[in-house]
Amino acid sequence: MDRAGALQGLKVVDLTRVLAGPLCTQILADHGADVIKVEPPAGDETRKLAPPYTPSRQAAYFSALNRGKQSIRLDLSGPEGQDVLHALLSDADVLVENFVPGTLERWGLGYEAVLAARYPRLVLCSISGFGADGPLGGLPGYDAVLQAMCGIMSVNGSPEAGGTKVGIPVVDHLTGYVALSGILMALQARARDGRGQRVEATLYDTAISLLLPHAANWISSGECPQPLGNAHPNIVPYDRFQAADGALFIGILNDGQFGRFCDVIGQPALALDARFCGNSQRLAHRQALYACIAAAISAQPAQFWAEALMRAGVPAGAVNSVAAALNHPHTAHRQLLVRRGRYTGIRSPVRLLGTPACPGGPPPDLDQDRAAILAGLGLAEASALGASPPVQAHRSTLRMREGHITTPL
Repeated sequence: MDRAGALQGLKVVDLTRVLAGPLCTQILADHGADVIKVEPPAGDETRKLAPPYTPSRQAAYFSALNRGKQSIRLDLSGPEGQDVLHALLSDADVLVENFVPGTLERWGLGYEAVLAARYPRLVLCSISGFGADGPLGGLPGYDAVLQAMCGIMSVNGSPEAGGTKVGIPVVDHLTGYVALSGILMALQARARDGRGQRVEATLYDTAISLLLPHAANWISSGECPQPLGNAHPNIVPYDRFQAADGALFIGILNDGQFGRFCDVIGQPALALDARFCGNSQRLAHRQALYACIAAAISAQPAQFWAEALMRAGVPAGAVNSVAAALNHPHTAHRQLLVRRGRYTGIRSPVRLLGTPACPGGPPPDLDQDRAAILAGLGLAEASALGASPPVQAHRSTLRMREGHITTPL
């Protein structure tokens, strides 16, 4: 399929599975890159994370992260699979992998020892849990585990229930964008000096970077942040409140917004109250202000207040379900859902107006493009991994899973 896009002509070999890596490479594909997804003999693990299934009987989880790619199945621990990989890399621009550090080296495919010299223009992006060295180097990392280890869980939740994980795999998501940013920077550097380089993205670094503003608060005050529910440690009112029919989130950053808020809810005197006339005062009298707000908004529906406040320049929104958010008219206006036949997914939020993305076809079936890929490389079917005997496939799958570094849990 001919697709316009900023990355048209870029060839990406994708060895990643599960979330961070596939998300990164799907965005590259959306913007025109030719992405070849190399899967282990048993396939990407997310192919089995079902139900639910799409209408084409793919796991919904897998379908969300792999559109616009070609699929070939290779056992990279053996010479036949490695021969095909080298053929793929002969004209590739980018290689993305998310094995546990040291896996490629064990297979004789290390960047410093082999790939950098053989493919000097290649950009290799390695995604891992903790990096290759240090106290935690080489260990596997899972999204929720990193949320726990890096303090995210400790500030997410309520004082009564304690910390809890964020409801989406936020560390995996952001790591995918970190990898994407690093790849694009490395390609820009290559355009200047002609040399590729190794890019590293780790779940640990990403998770620590998410501690904003909590890390800065601790550094400055010495007080360890605690879970505040939906509240903000530095801003009041910035929280969820109960309207007549459901929850409403109100986010007020400055005194001008607070004054307009008070006018809309019919309580202009609150903006003149000495307890609430500045953010520091509102922080000190949070509970008293919350009681006033709760009483004022309890008689009208959440959507009524959301519309009235937003029209007055005060950020506010009803707390929608996933279904309500995806069915919102603005979601349709922003064309956030990608539809390709029986496939529906969410488009990349990266939007270029001069070279717009054109998301490719539905996610591939396992090994769907083997014949076309091998033919394009001038290789015969016999020179690549075919259908593995059950024992060989099982052992290879175990080896590949040992290199697995992300998880949806």
